[in-house]
Amino acid sequence: MITIEQLSKVYHSKGKSVIGVDDVTLNIDQGEIYGIVGYSGAGKSTLLRCMNVLERPTSGIVRIDGIDLMSLSPKELRKARQSIGMIFQGFHLAMSKTVLENVAFALKASGVGRKERRKRAEELLVLVGLDDKANQYPAQLSGGQKQRVSIARALANNPKVLLCDEATSALDPNTTKSILKLLQEINRELGLTIVLITHEMEVVKEICDRCAVMEEGRIVEQGSTYDIFAYPENELTKRFIQTVIDFQIPEEQLVKSQGTIVHMTITGELAGESIVSDLLQHHDIRGNILHGKIDYIQNQALGMFVMELTGDRSEVERAIGTLHDKLEEVEVLQDAGTADQSMARAE
Repeated sequence: MITIEQLSKVYHSKGKSVIGVDDVTLNIDQGEIYGIVGYSGAGKSTLLRCMNVLERPTSGIVRIDGIDLMSLSPKELRKARQSIGMIFQGFHLAMSKTVLENVAFALKASGVGRKERRKRAEELLVLVGLDDKANQYPAQLSGGQKQRVSIARALANNPKVLLCDEATSALDPNTTKSILKLLQEINRELGLTIVLITHEMEVVKEICDRCAVMEEGRIVEQGSTYDIFAYPENELTKRFIQTVIDFQIPEEQLVKSQGTIVHMTITGELAGESIVSDLLQHHDIRGNILHGKIDYIQNQALGMFVMELTGDRSEVERAIGTLHDKLEEVEVLQDAGTADQSMARAE
């Protein structure tokens, strides 16, 4: 559906060059929700604007539904953009127009007649749950309601793609969840391809099928959302995941510990098995869970646990070997020897 090949965007100002997007290649499938996450200045919003050529790339290829947007004339590009809806953090509503008029305005620009505009706008307000707000003005709405109007307006011309630029970052957590749920429903009901720009990994975890992590204009990691959470490789990705699933053990706890501390990731069907209890039954060791959680991403279980194992050192090592045999991700955060040294320093 969306193909980005070796795309770069370079800005020139006062004799200096600033790279906004640096040699990015992405493939986004029809009907999926794709997240692009990064901190401020990572280039993610610039990349999004390049997707509909609101920002013209310096080099590279942008294809949407098989159409090379870079090769189109200005008139052809305007027509092609009708199949690409876009919503923003700041809503961008006309304050002097009613909710209904805001939605209908997008159709007026496309040459749709008055009666058809009104009918389509009313249908969209039902879709986003605002049919009772049709005659109100944006100033009378909450932030979440304003974003729903923006979504309805973006859907007016039956787009194939919806681009969302930090669409939930100005909203409180509960409102964010309701907007994300709405986007999921629209994705399922309309088969719409959604690209979601965000700096919040929780948003990615909530609804994205696949995602990419951006830093300094480049994609540093990409894959299915589940795999990104289960097997992160890049340090930036790991930091983002820690904002959602934080398993950092306080230094005070590490100093107190006299055992071996192990972090384990349990994926898929294994998350429903008795890995920990079986380990303690088959090895002459004691186990103390310091941190643990089973989460669900893309309807798949993902378990993460931090345990302190104590007992004979050789038996602990055999237990860790058993974990390595069963699980793909096992990391010793502190072994008993390190713990002994920490205790000595503390004394």
